[in-house]
Amino acid sequence: MFSKRIEVAMKQVTRRLLVAAGAAVGATGLLYGAGEFLFRFTIDTQFPWSMMKLVKTGRVKGADLAGAHHDADEETEAARWFAESKQPVTTFSNDGLKLHGWLLDPDCVNPKPHLYAICVHGYTGVPDEMAKYAHRFARLGFTVLAPAMRGHELSQGRYTGMGWLERRDLMAWIRLIVESDPDARILLDGLSMGAACVMMTVGEPDLPRNVVAAIEDCGYSSVWDQFLYNAKGMYHLPNKFLAMPIVETMSMACRRTAGYGFKEASSVASLKRATIPMLFIHGDADTFVDPSFLSRNYEACASIHRERLLIPGAGHAMSASTAPDLYWRKVTRFVRDTFEL
Repeated sequence: MFSKRIEVAMKQVTRRLLVAAGAAVGATGLLYGAGEFLFRFTIDTQFPWSMMKLVKTGRVKGADLAGAHHDADEETEAARWFAESKQPVTTFSNDGLKLHGWLLDPDCVNPKPHLYAICVHGYTGVPDEMAKYAHRFARLGFTVLAPAMRGHELSQGRYTGMGWLERRDLMAWIRLIVESDPDARILLDGLSMGAACVMMTVGEPDLPRNVVAAIEDCGYSSVWDQFLYNAKGMYHLPNKFLAMPIVETMSMACRRTAGYGFKEASSVASLKRATIPMLFIHGDADTFVDPSFLSRNYEACASIHRERLLIPGAGHAMSASTAPDLYWRKVTRFVRDTFEL
């Protein structure tokens, strides 16, 4: 998740970098230096000036999302429930990282067996930020898993995958559930980068049939599209002259160091292989992830059963707080219909 303060910090860092680089080198060096720095700043969690470190050390405060929280009481209750109910669980990624998460039992009188929901947080976030989503599903009878993304909270990892590397981590969590309960029926739910991770996962060729449905909330169409949108919208870099070359340089650095490029990290490409029911949600006042990505992702989805919801006036990751009745009426009906509850 990104707060307004995080956005301001990113603007300030980029402006200072461009000024310093421009004074020291020519145009080619400027583009390379800016792209390399922004790669380190956004992707490398061990970089001294990484966004992750700024958030962890408190130098950037987050994540107070902009707008009124009309579900503030629910958020408080869900946070208390999460803190009191969470049980630690671990697994390992394909590249050997130890991944940590929290398991939460159903919070209802007569839970149905074999129901699981995996709630995936966003960039710089932590699992308990998904507490209100997890609690809703737990009250419907789901056992909930809230994993920490690689490089977040207690999970190992240096480079953030923006959902792309994490799609295989999510597959590891899915396998963990299926191995313990072969009859498991699994719901995937993600917010922001977690939403992109969910969309990138549903197109995996080895996705178990145990995964029954997925919900994405304010996810982007690809990492390339997201960084290009931020470069133009947050840093006001002209597309032809700075935005595209800088994002391309970031992508090259990411491929060289973290093992993936921004264009291949595509929700749209993965959704073309999706077969499970999908619900797509976005706020039309989102200034961080382009609301137009909602239609792009929805149209790309190959699933026969696909639905979408655009929340008027909702900023980034604020749809459930802006219009909780509308949001949860849609989500609950989708889940009940899909899982035949």
